[in-house]
Amino acid sequence: MAVFVIMLQTEQNMLTQYERDSIYVVTKEIPKGTVITGKNYEEYVTRKELDKGVVPATALSSPEQMEGMAAVYEIEQGTLLTRGMFEDWNQITENMEEPVIAGFKAEDIYQVVGGTLRAGDRIHIYHVDEQGIASLSWSNVYVQQVFDASGHSIAGEDHTSTAQRVNVYLDKEDVEQFYTELASGNLRVVKGE
Repeated sequence: MAVFVIMLQTEQNMLTQYERDSIYVVTKEIPKGTVITGKNYEEYVTRKELDKGVVPATALSSPEQMEGMAAVYEIEQGTLLTRGMFEDWNQITENMEEPVIAGFKAEDIYQVVGGTLRAGDRIHIYHVDEQGIASLSWSNVYVQQVFDASGHSIAGEDHTSTAQRVNVYLDKEDVEQFYTELASGNLRVVKGE
């Protein structure tokens, strides 16, 4: 028994000799598209001290590094956070002169990728003419929020509800064309990766 205690103390002393570093670890799954703010970051992450040798060079080590960042994909509990897991919220609208949120409702879920869209998805919107020929109208459009047929918001972690109403970011100058094409019933959505 005494030998075991000495071995544990020796191992603890060896571990304290290693240089430590801070990193944020996910405590609750972060759904794709979730924007981390000063108000919600404690809901999703906690700070941990680890051996510096296991902390990635791009590790997020302060709440300020996460502020205004949106999760690029679903981030599982226990994941060590790095910059590549997030995109700057401002990048979503940076190429727009006047960003607005436009909403649309699909008459049939086949128009919106079978209802699988969620906030944070990127979509491509096509117009289908009378001859059935499709042409790309908008690419890489950011989905801001989705709703079911009765208008209830669908959370990112909900993988069973069917999205039929979708809010997206568009440039204000594109809104008239968007709603004109939508009214014709000829818009289709393709989900990007």
